[in-house]
This record gives sequence, C-alpha cells and structure tokens, in this order.
Amino acid sequence: MKEFINEDFLLQNETAKMLYHNHAKKMPIIDYHCHLSPKMIADDYQFKSITELWLGGDHYKWRAMRANGVDEKFITGKESSDWEKFYKWAETVPYTLRNPLYHWTHLELKTCFGISETLNPDSAKRIYDRCNELLQQPEFSARGLMKRYNVELVCTTDDPVDSLEYHKAIAGSGFEIRVLPAWRPDKAMNISTSAAYREYMKKLSEASGINICKFDDMIDALKARQDFFAENGCKLADHGMDFIPSSDYTKQEIDDIFDKIYGGTELTKEEKLKYQTAMLKILSEMNAEAGWTQQYHYGPIRNTNSIMMGKLGPDTGFDTIGDYSCAEAFVKIFDELNSKGKLAKTIIYNIDPAANDMVASMIGNYQDGSVPGKMQFGAGWWFNDQMGGMLRQMNSLSEQGLLSRFVGMLTDSRSFLSYPRHEYFRRILCNMLGCDVESGLLPEAEMERIKGMVEDICYYNAKRYLNF
Repeated sequence: MKEFINEDFLLQNETAKMLYHNHAKKMPIIDYHCHLSPKMIADDYQFKSITELWLGGDHYKWRAMRANGVDEKFITGKESSDWEKFYKWAETVPYTLRNPLYHWTHLELKTCFGISETLNPDSAKRIYDRCNELLQQPEFSARGLMKRYNVELVCTTDDPVDSLEYHKAIAGSGFEIRVLPAWRPDKAMNISTSAAYREYMKKLSEASGINICKFDDMIDALKARQDFFAENGCKLADHGMDFIPSSDYTKQEIDDIFDKIYGGTELTKEEKLKYQTAMLKILSEMNAEAGWTQQYHYGPIRNTNSIMMGKLGPDTGFDTIGDYSCAEAFVKIFDELNSKGKLAKTIIYNIDPAANDMVASMIGNYQDGSVPGKMQFGAGWWFNDQMGGMLRQMNSLSEQGLLSRFVGMLTDSRSFLSYPRHEYFRRILCNMLGCDVESGLLPEAEMERIKGMVEDICYYNAKRYLNF
C-alpha cells in the first residue's frame, strides 16, 4: 500500500512534482505573521510532552474534539492527564477525514518525528511514547524545531505596551533565526468596557513615559512606543477587526468620546464606531509614516458561546465566519489615506470566502506603481487556510490581480509544529500550476518563468516586499 504522506503528497503530475521538489521545497520559511511566544524562543523551551506541544492551545483541534463528543475535561480541563488528552485526540483523528486537521496531523508527525503511521486509538500509545522520547532531545526544543523546518525569520504579534525583553534576549543570544516583533495596537482601538480601556491607558502611559489625560496624549504615547518597536526591528503592523469601521466624525467628537470612556462612562454603539474609525485611520497613517507594512485581519464573529466564554475566556474555539459587508468602508478609508499620500503597503486577510473577489478587486484600486504588489490579498486565513480556501484565494487573486506578486503563506499559529502549513501551501501551489501546465492553460515555453514564480511566492516576494 502506498504510504499516505509520501514525497509526492498532493502532487498529481510530473510538472507539479518538479516544481515542488526542485523549487518550492528548498526555499527557507519567512513566517511574517504568527503568535509564537517570544519567551519560549528566548528560553529555548523544551516541551514536556506531545500533548503540550500539540494540544496546549490549538483551538482547531479543540473544535474537532468537541464535535466528536469529547468531554471538555479532556480538552481544556486541568484534571485530565497528558496521556488521556492525547488519547482523546487520537480517537478523534479518524473522524477528521477530509478535514485539514487530518493532513496537518500526519504531516507534522512525518516531518518532525519521522512517523509515517496514521494516528488512531490502536497506534496512539506507540506514537505518544515515540514523540515524547524525541521531545527530550535538545534538537526538539523550541529553537530546534524552528531550525528543523528551515525557518529564516518570524514576526511575532506584540502589544504596544510589551517590553520586547525576549526579542532583545533572542537578538543578543546569537540565534541564527531572526525573531522580530510586529505591532498589534488592537487594545487602543477596539473598546470593550471603560474600566478595561482605562486600565490599558495606564499600562500605555507607564510603558511610554507619557502621562495620558486626553486623546492627543494617547496618540503621542502610541507614537513613542512605535518608535521603540522600530528600534527593535519591527517593520510590520497588524490590525484585528470584526469589520472595517466607517463612520463620519469630527476631531472634537473623538476628544469628547475619549474623555467619556476615560472618565468611566460606557460608550454608545455609534460612539464606538466613530472612535474605531478614527483610530484605524490614525494608526494606518502612523504605519505609512514609519515605512511599515500594515496587515488588516477582518471578518470573524468572536467568542460566540457565552457559557464557554465565561468558563474559558477568549480564543478557545468558539468563533465563526462573519458576513459583514465592508466594500464601501474599504473604499472610504483607502481613498482617504491614498489622497493624503499615507497609504502604507497593505495586506488584507478576509475570513469570509464570499468576499474573495471583492478583496482581490479592491486591492487593484490602490496599486500605485511604487512597489510591485503594494496592495496584497493575504493568504487564506483561519477558516480558509486549508486546501479549498487556499485555492479559492489564489484563484480570485489570479483572476483579479497578479498571483506572481503574491507574498505567500504564513502560519498565524501559536504552535511550533505549524511550519508544515508552509509545505502544505507549497504543494498545493505547485499542483495548481502543474495542472495548469499539463492541461494547456499555461505554456511549457514559459517554464522558467513559472519556476521563478514558485520561488517568488514561496520566499522571495515576502523577503523583498517586507524589506527583510
């Protein structure tokens, strides 16, 4: 029987195999957006078990386990052992057939641990013991895993109040992989409650050394922290939003709204929308002035299960695809920024695949010839980072723009075992192009250009675009 994860996995013809093995496979990884812990990298953390490494914070797996009828105590509960949790995942894996988790699970077992056996209840103990045995070895530490996957550079996701002490420690340690911070000022923009916002302003004031009493003080504090991030290698900003805010406002209204929430009064829905709109524009202008690339992640409805939100908190697997209409809002903000000469290089990630063509066409409105692919349609994100989602995103970009200028894949993950997602993407990319060549949609006479296109999308485009 043919091995499941074999060297030609997902590669359906000879052209696809050539493109992957001779071109995509050898490219280093630039993971320009992830949620890895800088502390773990600085400490070169040694994982206690495959359960900690695999299931510790992976809400993709948690969702699948819940759907398979697994009790929460075996998912996020503290009373269950690592083995019990791993076994429940092993029971779930056979039921993930046709879910990307089935591919990712076995890619990770093969590429990291050399295990070709499929995971199920019968193989669970053998695989658990072998993984745990290997994880005790130094080369399977946090840094060891990054080196194993030929990672060249990663950008973490960091709040403006972060001290960046671990990034500094990594930079001074001689570690050959660059670990840079990325600016994520969501807490300054996305207001929850007045008490939480006031507490965050206190932290921002302490970090910046600026006494925050009014709105302009807060902006000055953010600018001071942005300078600090830039001094520590930051070149990327990231903004996470449910939707793209768009509301008319005056400067006086924003000053008054800040005073209101800073004083402990909750805002109306319309006041929040005005404030978020103003903050997104100001932060985007700051990105342009700093010469940074900005990323917009938008579209999810987060933390939809109020019971589980109360028990576990946010980011635990209870989010969904939103169906917001944001085209007019994009036009409004991009046109204003562009008119001011303050539209930074921008990557847009949408979570609703129904909006793919809208985003792919939107970026074409603001390409200005200054940089190839200045406006980017980001890789399939969250609920779209599987085969179908990747293909839908690349097909929309191909039809509406220039796939050749695409900056490629990222993990967007908290796991040190997520790097095979780059391999997964590269295999899908090469198979798509290989099928196009062999079906006559792309000419064999342009093969050298197609080979270069693969290498660009996998590595060189991101390296050039992000000034790495």
